[in-house]
Amino acid sequence: MDSDRDASRVGDESDEEGGGPVKSFLEHLEDLRWTLIKSIVTVLISMLVCMMASNYLIAILKWPLTHSVTHLVPKSWLPKSWLPKPQERKVLFIHLGTNFIGQIQASAIGLTNNHTSNEVVSLNIAPALIGTNLLLALQIDTEPFIPLSVPTIKAYGPMAPVMIALKLALYGGLIFAAPLLFYFIGQFVLPALHVHEKRILYQSVGFGVGLFVLGVLFAYFIITGVALLASVEVADWMGFAADEWRAEEYIEFVTKFLLGMGICFEIPVVILVLVKIGLLDHRKLSKFRSYAIVLNLIIGAVVTPSGDPFTMLLFAAPLHLLYEISVLIAWFWARRDRKRAEAAAKVIDI
Repeated sequence: MDSDRDASRVGDESDEEGGGPVKSFLEHLEDLRWTLIKSIVTVLISMLVCMMASNYLIAILKWPLTHSVTHLVPKSWLPKSWLPKPQERKVLFIHLGTNFIGQIQASAIGLTNNHTSNEVVSLNIAPALIGTNLLLALQIDTEPFIPLSVPTIKAYGPMAPVMIALKLALYGGLIFAAPLLFYFIGQFVLPALHVHEKRILYQSVGFGVGLFVLGVLFAYFIITGVALLASVEVADWMGFAADEWRAEEYIEFVTKFLLGMGICFEIPVVILVLVKIGLLDHRKLSKFRSYAIVLNLIIGAVVTPSGDPFTMLLFAAPLHLLYEISVLIAWFWARRDRKRAEAAAKVIDI
């Protein structure tokens, strides 16, 4: 009876620790061949869909430029390079709320600007009650409304739209096909892994996908718009006109910028996997903190196009926050393992 129980326990442990069914070399090659075929077909279909939806993808990629975060800050925060030049201040900006309506000559409505601190820059259309009549009137803004002009994206040459569509198909196809590609690779690799290795892989992939999406969204809604307009400011400071950009260069930059930020957000996954396999712990990570700060700043300086301190810090801050979260998780794991070891030691003593 005891020998049968021991044999069954050994069998269970072998099932727990062992991989999938044993296959010959030719069977592994056949599995690899089908994995490659399914992956290639998936990428090609995704590329075709992205090429057919190029106009929608272009609108999505242009959003960070046309709806930058700098449009939402007070105009007093903007650099002087964004403000109208003195010779242009004879023109008044007319707006309705936050919507730009048009321009009008100051002299056309009897206003004369003397280039003083009290000069009129913009007029707001607002309802006014005159007697019993409700009319729309022009009101002078105490906080000037200054519409920002962003660079125009243009395609130069007859082959430019074709190359743009191909790049969108390539980048977009790889991104949209990535979940299925990971699934096919997992079908090929997972049967050969042990149960505990599969558990670590599942956790790493789930955590990594979430962080990648978070990094892309953070770059899309915040970092990219700031970086693009900062590059315009640098160009203006250097004396270059930055009112037009090539569509190919813009699309390539934005896609690589979004992917780069998503990949940078994968740093905690790498750190925690190294902690899991025992190469790192929270003590080593704490000692490496000062180097991590410098490394994150270097990454921010290299990735951001303008290199200005504000954009660099805006890029590096979330990376270091993720590093600190990784240190905290590593400390929690070490504390949990220590408590489990102490509990096991008490059971053995009893």
